[in-house]
Amino acid sequence: MQSRSTLAPWLSSLGASRLARVLDARRDAMSPPEPRSLGELADRLQRPGSVALALSQLALPHLQVAEALAALGAPASRDVLAGLLGATDDEAARELDAVLEALADQALVWPDGAGRLRMAGPLRQAWNAPLGLDAPLEQLLAGATSEDLRGMLAALSIKPPGTKPQRLAALVAHHSDPDQVVPLVAQAPAAARRLLERHAEGGSGQPQFIVFGASGPGLEPGERWALERGLLVRDRHAYGPARMPAEVTLALRGPGWHAPFAPVPPSVRAASATPVEVDREASAAATVFASRALSVLAVCSDTPPTRLKSGGIGARELARIGKAAQTDDAVVRLALETAFAAGLLGRDGDRVVPAEAYDAWAEQEPPEQFAVLLQAWWNLPLTPTESRDEDDKALPALAGAPPCTGCVQARRGLLTAAGELPARQGATVTSDLGPLITWHRPLAHSSPTDATPFATVIREAEILGVLARGALSTFGIQLRNGDTEGLDLECRRLLPSATATARIGADLTAVVTGTPSARLASLLNAVADRETSGTASVWRFSAGSIRRALDAGRLRDDITADLAAVAAGPLPQPLSYLIADTARVHGRVRVTPAACVVHGDDPALLAELAAHRKLAKLGLRQLAPTVLISRSPLDTTLAALRAEGYAPVAETAEGTVRIEKDRPQRAAAPGPVPAPRGTRARDSGRTAAAGAAKQSAPVDADTVATRLLAAPPTLPDPAPFDGGPPFATDTEEIVAGWAKNLPYSDVRQLAHAIDAGVPITVDYVATSGNRTVRTLSRLALDPPYLEAWCHLREDNRVFTLSRIHGVMSPVLE
Repeated sequence: MQSRSTLAPWLSSLGASRLARVLDARRDAMSPPEPRSLGELADRLQRPGSVALALSQLALPHLQVAEALAALGAPASRDVLAGLLGATDDEAARELDAVLEALADQALVWPDGAGRLRMAGPLRQAWNAPLGLDAPLEQLLAGATSEDLRGMLAALSIKPPGTKPQRLAALVAHHSDPDQVVPLVAQAPAAARRLLERHAEGGSGQPQFIVFGASGPGLEPGERWALERGLLVRDRHAYGPARMPAEVTLALRGPGWHAPFAPVPPSVRAASATPVEVDREASAAATVFASRALSVLAVCSDTPPTRLKSGGIGARELARIGKAAQTDDAVVRLALETAFAAGLLGRDGDRVVPAEAYDAWAEQEPPEQFAVLLQAWWNLPLTPTESRDEDDKALPALAGAPPCTGCVQARRGLLTAAGELPARQGATVTSDLGPLITWHRPLAHSSPTDATPFATVIREAEILGVLARGALSTFGIQLRNGDTEGLDLECRRLLPSATATARIGADLTAVVTGTPSARLASLLNAVADRETSGTASVWRFSAGSIRRALDAGRLRDDITADLAAVAAGPLPQPLSYLIADTARVHGRVRVTPAACVVHGDDPALLAELAAHRKLAKLGLRQLAPTVLISRSPLDTTLAALRAEGYAPVAETAEGTVRIEKDRPQRAAAPGPVPAPRGTRARDSGRTAAAGAAKQSAPVDADTVATRLLAAPPTLPDPAPFDGGPPFATDTEEIVAGWAKNLPYSDVRQLAHAIDAGVPITVDYVATSGNRTVRTLSRLALDPPYLEAWCHLREDNRVFTLSRIHGVMSPVLE
């Protein structure tokens, strides 16, 4: 609340142009309804979600300055911040001022009335230990007693003052002075000195496991000496590891240590790339992608792909689409994801089919088609061509993964990095742009399977023509500027219009340069087979393809006329002969569906049957004077003919007369064998009892089912969402809200494991659809994710709560 109270006055001190810069940088704060006052605007700017979004858009030096300010514990003076960052010379000071100005434009860091720098509260919480520094000594000793403070001062040979605040102030003053802390540690026992140096370097050096309800781990060698002097602080109840105050850490790191500050971006090897060369390559790439994307969506229109049970289009369907469209997996995934985001595809049950908007899009010219897909790619909350997960398992397309802000920022970082290269130059090797993207967007997402940073995103930009010859094309410039109209103009300038004619050769091929129009592609797909696609597409005519067109209802003359209308010249004679020869033999043999056949020796009788009004329901049709076919099954046809007074007989599949004779029913299994005579009396009771037991063993399934259905169900208490008792803990409520596939009992077990820090075994379904059973420990809840150590992979992994389908007791080796 304190940061909000200081932000509103600072906003009111800005001019209209400067306030407009803040609003332009934080557009999410202007979402409807618009803020009615600066106080309301300050509240919106301080929301955790808004701050997190702004944080993801910051460059590396901005994050470094913000982390340093968080470590100092804002408010802090600008000079103290500069000293911590080592930005004392003129050039570094100017860079620091520029970074602070940019942070102020984001309303993340601003000066107060006293000239000190303040920061947004949620921004401070972005780091658990900024710069590896723990909380200040005053905060760590907030729960210490006055007697504890007296003992620490006595161990330091300092006369304790009378009151607790005075004692705490004296201890803070001592530990804030490196000239006193460094000699003290230098005289410490060797074990204590090594322990303190290890803490100052950024960690205790060994893992700590905390079990709730039990005392903390035992003291390390030398730890008691440091605890007695306040150089390390432990919880009064001995829970958790010892912590080093920030003042002690900075003192031990020495005056030469500075927080990292890299205001200059990494260099990139560059080569000449003129605008003409960049436009030519971008035009070729965009033309190829537009043509192949049209082919991919046409395949989906003809044969909609089937979705996996776990969601998305699997590798087998992607391979089928790629083979039919003559393109690779990356283009197929990119076309599907962008088309789905643009509303051209939709889910229909277990299939993905074109939406209503697809037909209008398919009739547009290639520049308009490409602009729609390019704009969709720019705003996609995922990396569409990412085909493998961190376990190297295949990922389905259109899987509906949670939105990934880092994926969007990776594209933003790429265009920013490429746009700031020197004029008329491009990266010699595009992989050199990876470190530059990392500098511009440190929080951006890079695919776990990338051999070099952001290789997948860079490859996507090259496929779309956004990046050409290592430089930003005009497509990328318009995307970066957010100019939709300018993007449409550049697409129309660089992409050729659809080609409406084809060059048909005597080798029975049709060649179309550029992107074929929708009408031309539909015609050639109907009468020929596509062999290649790209800057030029090739179709080949064959007897099979012409027969396919005739089977679809096209006539010989119509095929000839349609091809002549789109041919660049007269139709070659071989093609005319092929059409004529195929049409001449087409339909000479016909196949008719029939449920059964009626035949006889009397043509007049069969003609009577075919004309009989009461037999019309059988669907009789005369093929020959003595042959009828029926659309009704054999037994139905026999019954109908006999009901009208005729006496037909049935035939077997071999043509012999079928004998219709009723066979008496017999039991499927014999009854029990009677006991043999002569059994002694003393055994007769036992035999009778055994027989009675055997006779009572068989139970009627219907009786059991009826009894079970009538019995009252025994169910556990309903979940809180279903009217049951309230959640026991906040963790239960959070887990239940995200883990939709878990019953309430599993939710309780998982929430207990998170709160108690105990291992748990889960049944997990990855985005690829693969189901695995994993034992997890060191659980950390970060909705909608669960971070944990995976014993299966022996690594820290992030799990989506909605993909956990079961919870059980841990299984550990």
